[in-house]
Amino acid sequence: MKLCSSASLHDRFSWTSPFSSSLKLPSTSAGDIHGQYSDLLRLFESGGFPPRANYLFLGDYVDRGKQSLETICLLLAYKIKYPENFFLLRGNHECASVNRIYGFYDECKRRYSVRLWKVFTDCFNCLPVAALVDDKILCMHGGLSPDLHSLDQIRNLPRPTAIPESGLLCDLVWSDPSREVRGWGANERGVSYTFGADRVAEFLRKHDLDLICRAHQVSMHAYICRITF
Repeated sequence: MKLCSSASLHDRFSWTSPFSSSLKLPSTSAGDIHGQYSDLLRLFESGGFPPRANYLFLGDYVDRGKQSLETICLLLAYKIKYPENFFLLRGNHECASVNRIYGFYDECKRRYSVRLWKVFTDCFNCLPVAALVDDKILCMHGGLSPDLHSLDQIRNLPRPTAIPESGLLCDLVWSDPSREVRGWGANERGVSYTFGADRVAEFLRKHDLDLICRAHQVSMHAYICRITF
């Protein structure tokens, strides 16, 4: 609880916007740790421990794995210790209505208390939802939204807040790209949308961006991509 309280205090001067925009290259991005604490440690062993390396995590720190508490506590500790080298974005599992079902609530209740889960919920409600790396790479957990027309819309999202069932904030953590879709399509998850390559190209061109970096989906050919250009 003290760690979450420290993170909330740190929010006053480090997480002042839903949009983290002070990231510089080189930076290592990683997504969907999902309570796999040993995998997180292997990531640091491979890429370097902070502050020797810069990190941007794309959300989904809890649920599914057996060590969600160790995972999120280490990440928050690094964020507090190295605020200029370490960045955390919000995923769709950093939401009470989701992690109440998929494991984090039960882990908190079994190992400590429901009160601890509520403290983490308050912390998650303050996390930024997007990041801009070197003004050219837009990062988020999910993807684009039909409601997103300006990056200022992300900067102006209110916090703290729960993730709603629809709208811009929902799409940023829930939407998915699809090779079969042009424009916008229905999402088989039952939440948000899918978007086609045409929407990506149009968005990048309009906002003078080079790349969208996201997580949220399993890659059968898993890899770590370290951005160094």
